[in-house]
Amino acid sequence: MDLVGGCRAFVSVSEAGSFTAGAALARIPQPVASRRIAALERHLGERLFDRSSRRAALTPFGRDLLPSAKRLVRLAEAMEHDARRARLRPMRVAVPDTCGVRELAEFAAEARELEVHLEFRAAAPGERAELVRTQEVRAALVAVPAEEGAWTVPLGLAGVAGPRAKVVHLETLRAGRGGGPRRRVWLQPEDDVPHVRDRVLRLRDAVGLQPAQVTVAGSLTSAAAGVFGSADLLLCSAAQAGDLGLQWRPIGEIVLARGYDVMAALGADADRLRTALGEAVGRCLGATGT
Repeated sequence: MDLVGGCRAFVSVSEAGSFTAGAALARIPQPVASRRIAALERHLGERLFDRSSRRAALTPFGRDLLPSAKRLVRLAEAMEHDARRARLRPMRVAVPDTCGVRELAEFAAEARELEVHLEFRAAAPGERAELVRTQEVRAALVAVPAEEGAWTVPLGLAGVAGPRAKVVHLETLRAGRGGGPRRRVWLQPEDDVPHVRDRVLRLRDAVGLQPAQVTVAGSLTSAAAGVFGSADLLLCSAAQAGDLGLQWRPIGEIVLARGYDVMAALGADADRLRTALGEAVGRCLGATGT
C-alpha cells in the first residue's frame, strides 16, 4: 500500500475534523482520502477513526498512531524538498572550446525545459575524458573517430582569400620553382587527435609537402592568427570559418571529420544528451546531423 499517502490523508483528516475538509487540505478528492485511510487501517489492523459520529473523531488507537504518522509525513515532505533541490543542482559537462557562447546558451535553455540545469567547462580533447574519470564533471563530449561518433563535424580548409575551385587540394601548397614562403596548414588543438592529425600528416607526406607546412597551434586564436594576413590555411569546420570570416572549402584528396560521443558517469546522463538533447548538442558542435 501507499503508506505515505495513507498517513498524509490520516493526518489531514485528523487536523480538519472531517473527511471532506481533510481531503481538501490534502488536495485529493474525498473518496480517495477515504480509500487511503481504509487501506491504512487494514494495513495497521485497527480503526483510526470512530465513524459513528458526524465528526471524524480519532479512536484511542488513532491517537496513539497520529504522532508517528505526522513524523512520517514530515520526513516525506523533507525528502521531496531535497529531491527538488537536487534536480536544480547543475550538471557539469565538459565541452570543446570550439563551442560558441550563443549555441551553449541555447543548449542550456533547451535543457532547462527538461528540468536539466547545465553548467559547461571548456577543455581540450585529452582533458575532457579525464574530467569525467576524476568526477570533476558528470559528462563530457569526447573526440572519437567520425565513424564511431554520435555527431560528426566535416572539416575543410579556410583562408582569407577564397580559392576559385570548389575544393582545396593540399598538393597545390607545394613550393614552386620560384621559391618564396611556403604556405602552411594550421591545426587547432581540437584536431590534435590521432584520427584527424595523423591522417593530415600522412596526406602531407603523400603529396610532398615539407614537415613544417602542417603545424599544430597552441590555441585556436594562434592558429587563426597564423592565417590572417597570409596565404596559410586553417583546418576547421564550416561554422568556425564563418565565425572567423574565412572562406571555407573541403579538402580534395581526403574526407575529414571530427567525431563526438558522450562519456558520462551515469548511463542516464549519456542517454539524455544523445537523445532528448541530441540536436542541441549537435548545434554546439557544428555537426551536420545526429
